[in-house]
Amino acid sequence: MMCGGFLGAWRGVCDTSRMSPEAWITLAVIGASILVLILPPLVSRGSGPGPDLVMGAALTVLLAAGVIEPTAAFQGFANPALVTIAALLVVAAGVQETGALDLVARRVLGQPKGLAGAQLRVMLPVGALSSFLNNTPVVAMFVPLLQGWARRNGLSVSKLMLPLSYAAILGGTCTLIGTSTNLVVAGMARGVDPDLRLGMFDVTWLGGPALVLGTIYVLLASRWLLADRKGVDTSEEAQRAYLIRMRVDDASPVAGQTIEASGLRRLPGLFLAGIERDGELTPAPPPVTRLRAGDILRFTGAVETAVDLRKLRLTPEAEQSLKLDGKRRWVEVVVAAQSPLVGRSVRAIGFRTKYNAAIIAVHRAGAHVEGRIGDIELQPADVLLLETHPTFVRKHRNDLAFALVTDVDGSTPPKHEKSGVAFVVLLAMVVANVAGLLPLVTASLIAAGAMLVFRCLDGNQARQALDVKVLITIGSALGIGHAMEASGAAEAAATHAIGLVQPYGTTVLLVTIYALTAVVSGAVYTATGAALMFPIAAQVATSMGIPLHAMTLLVMIAASTAFSTPHGYAANLLVKTPGGYTPADFLRFGLPLQVIIAASSITVLHLVFL
Repeated sequence: MMCGGFLGAWRGVCDTSRMSPEAWITLAVIGASILVLILPPLVSRGSGPGPDLVMGAALTVLLAAGVIEPTAAFQGFANPALVTIAALLVVAAGVQETGALDLVARRVLGQPKGLAGAQLRVMLPVGALSSFLNNTPVVAMFVPLLQGWARRNGLSVSKLMLPLSYAAILGGTCTLIGTSTNLVVAGMARGVDPDLRLGMFDVTWLGGPALVLGTIYVLLASRWLLADRKGVDTSEEAQRAYLIRMRVDDASPVAGQTIEASGLRRLPGLFLAGIERDGELTPAPPPVTRLRAGDILRFTGAVETAVDLRKLRLTPEAEQSLKLDGKRRWVEVVVAAQSPLVGRSVRAIGFRTKYNAAIIAVHRAGAHVEGRIGDIELQPADVLLLETHPTFVRKHRNDLAFALVTDVDGSTPPKHEKSGVAFVVLLAMVVANVAGLLPLVTASLIAAGAMLVFRCLDGNQARQALDVKVLITIGSALGIGHAMEASGAAEAAATHAIGLVQPYGTTVLLVTIYALTAVVSGAVYTATGAALMFPIAAQVATSMGIPLHAMTLLVMIAASTAFSTPHGYAANLLVKTPGGYTPADFLRFGLPLQVIIAASSITVLHLVFL
């Protein structure tokens, strides 16, 4: 009997004679797009053309084939969800640029007693922050912190990086603004039913249990399922060695702390070689030494780590630092062989006046150069670490005095004095939306504007925060979603899915939708997968009498929890290299978690919404 029912359903699935040519074209284009995105990472070391180009090309093909009209094709770029995502990227950048995230992270990490304690210290704050901020900057900020923190506490960094990414992903599922995927699905749901209202915490019904279960899973399973791998080499031997003198400001969080408690004891690739206080030098100070405002700290090692000292409100020594109204950054230059600077001392050159830049340190032939900066005679191939105006690179890129001029990433000092303002703006945005005072798109745009008005970030930083690739991907995917609806492809796919699994009940149907969404999202990109799968899920909900609200939440959680692949989520890509992970690591550790979250989410849907 069951066999007969299954065969009948399968014959219905295979009956595609009623599909329109437009539906066939749409499905073919989507299938080809997914293959283009999946195959390059599988068959080679390349990453492929990227989801923005693939989705843009797919939308162009559908437009050229007449499947969708231009107005509908580009409707996705005017979707309030896309505008909200763009505004939230600026808000997140404002919080990041003020150093507020860094201060929070350093205060909550502390000194764990073991691996489980360390993972808990990472996952709880990251999950909370990612509920209200884009998880990419949160993960990007924590990665360098965890590298040094793991080394200081004798922990394997590979045991922390994936828990960091998973906590950010799970935290994003707890609120409507926690991830762009949630916003994309919410925007598409409003297109199907304009009366549908999704509150800030509606998805918390699924995301909250997911975060709790995910944290428990990581604490229990990581000891056996998460490989102990070595990440990128950040040792001092692998980096250029500088001698960098930094002053402890009055407002620095390390003032009054011991060297051990401040986190300066064993920085990756950087060594605290001495402290100058009241004109006296204490070499290799013991870890119990208490720091004071005005101390000059002598660090030797890598500039890649030295930039993090800025986040602790340590500034280059006063006699070498420039007063540039906060608009300064670090730049590395290589002295050219025929440079007019060769053979002359820094003081004789008048370097500060000539270049509007201060030399912080000099690297020569594999080692740092001792002595006072002004007395150093420059030689060919010397690498100079400069503090200068952001326009230095543009002005001197073709200067014959230098063989190479390059910015040091992350060297712009955070605007610590604005960190309180940034958090207030973020909190006001959330409260205004939750209280029903403003729609989310309006609240986020006002918050982004407030970040600019209160100078938490400048115009250039706001523009850089707008991830064009993400916005193009989402906008194009929304247009493809419209094509699926207009061509009848979504209805046909939904009808076939229902025919195949309907004999086995609603639960099997929900599991099928969840699994398909998870697979597509993990293979391409979470927001793209959600945009492609939602039209089908919405048609299934309508045909089966499932509330659209419940189906919307299911697609949100299924698309967002892409744990099993490194390229489904930017957060996973950020931790892949530092953690030394392979794709097999993601699959082995992430797939069981996806099954757990699926079971939890479908159970909650049945208990609360169905």
